[in-house]
Amino acid sequence: MAPAQTPKLSIVVPCYNTRALLPRCVDSLLAQTLDGLEIILVNDGSPDGSLELLRDYETRNPGVVRVVDRENGGLWNARWSGTDVARGDYVTYVDSDDHVDPTFASDLYETAVREDADVVVCGFRRVAEKDGATLSTEMDEPRPSFVAHDEPVRLIEINPAAWNKCFRRDLLMRMRRLDAPPKILEDVTLSQLAYLASDGRVAFTGTAPYRYVIREGSMINTVTPEQVESVKRALLEVRRDFEADGASEALLQELDATVFLHLGVSMSFRLSCSREVDLSRAVSQTTAYLDEHFPTWSRSPYLERSCVRAHGGALRRLRFARSVYRAGLMPAALAVYRFMIERLHVDIKW
Repeated sequence: MAPAQTPKLSIVVPCYNTRALLPRCVDSLLAQTLDGLEIILVNDGSPDGSLELLRDYETRNPGVVRVVDRENGGLWNARWSGTDVARGDYVTYVDSDDHVDPTFASDLYETAVREDADVVVCGFRRVAEKDGATLSTEMDEPRPSFVAHDEPVRLIEINPAAWNKCFRRDLLMRMRRLDAPPKILEDVTLSQLAYLASDGRVAFTGTAPYRYVIREGSMINTVTPEQVESVKRALLEVRRDFEADGASEALLQELDATVFLHLGVSMSFRLSCSREVDLSRAVSQTTAYLDEHFPTWSRSPYLERSCVRAHGGALRRLRFARSVYRAGLMPAALAVYRFMIERLHVDIKW
């Protein structure tokens, strides 16, 4: 891959304690079919010798691979360390334990240019680490582009991950940044703040070139109450940013529904996987938090029958989850869901 004077696309890869997996990831980026790339590898204070390997890639690929070395500061700060030095018209993110097909960069960039988009979403495959088998393929169906502030309901249908999207760099540079980023769920906050700052289009490649690696047993993973509290603080900061920027009521309702999905459903499930957590108490605390700070979650117009019929998919599942939540049945429902994953190996995506 030849170096580009002005990169079309910058790929930022935060790296922390994944030295054994880095060659698979970086080699897949070096095999991209799109000319005009820069690959920014951010060593986030890894103690496993990752920096030496990253420097070797930089030496062997001058002008293409750049290394940023920083003290450990977490995923949010690592991503921004790479973004701040990126020179591409667009920026995308890849997790260092994942890998991509050769068309990953071209799918994103060519769609961005064709649609004149602020944000482009590609599909992804969940693949088993053990044998590379595809477990599911998501977000790969063709969808019409739209403007986030005009059709905020469609944002709820998009997975929040940063790693299957590219963003116009100018958008990232003008969006708000968190004073206190969360320890987990960074992607939700980043995507919501990007949508808030965007005045352009959200587009879709209709392809699935990203391979999200599922490690054995990783469908069941726990979080601590302290991590959840960091998420609550960060989401509250996001809500205040929306209000300070004069976000429309429709966009605030989208945020409230999205927060319910990821905090009320996803985080509650992950808390339910820990035997040390009083789940009923945790759900009660989350409900009080949602009622106070994200008040339209329980009466969202996006979860009414007419809207769900029009959009289906994620909204239908979220409407069901809200009904369960309102009825006080969330702990029991999560126990059934966990049984399906642990014993039946059925994983329903939200």
